[in-house]
Amino acid sequence: MPILDLNVVEFVSGSPIQTARIGERLGKLLRGGEIICLEGSLGAGKTCFAQGLGRGWGATDDLTSPTFTLIHELRRASDKARLYHVDLYRIEKEAEAWMLGLTDLMDATASVVIEWPERAPALLPPERLWIKLETLDDTRRRLTFKATEQAHLNLLNALKKSAFGI
Repeated sequence: MPILDLNVVEFVSGSPIQTARIGERLGKLLRGGEIICLEGSLGAGKTCFAQGLGRGWGATDDLTSPTFTLIHELRRASDKARLYHVDLYRIEKEAEAWMLGLTDLMDATASVVIEWPERAPALLPPERLWIKLETLDDTRRRLTFKATEQAHLNLLNALKKSAFGI
C-alpha cells in the first residue's frame, strides 16, 4: 500500500470479495455528509465496492446496480440515516444529473456514493473521497483513494487504520 501523499492511499485488491470487504470497512465509518465518488471502467469493481459499502453501512436492502433507476435511497434499521447510491453511467449531459436532483442529495445528513462521477464534475462538491478503480487482470484491481478536505481525510485515515492497521 504505497502512500503517495497524505491525502492519497493506493491498495491492490486480489479478488471481488476483497474489493467488497474494503468497501464494507469504509461503509462502517460513514456518519452522514460524505460524498464517495467511484471512478472506473465497466467491470472495474465499482458496484462490488459499493455493495460492500452498503453492507458495512447497515443498509436494510441489498445494494444493486442502479443503472436503470439511476438513484437508490437506502435506509438502515437502527436510525433514520440515508445512503444514496447513484449511477451516472446513462447520463449524457451534466444537466440530466442536475434535473435528477443530484445536488439535492448532498447534504450534511446523507452519505452519497456515486458511480461514474466524472460524467457530472461541475455538480460535485470539492469535498469528497474519490476512489479510482483500475482493472489489473481478471481478479485484481488497483484502488486509489484521494481525500480532498479534512473531513474526508479523517475518513481516509480511519479507513487506513481499520483496514491496514496504520
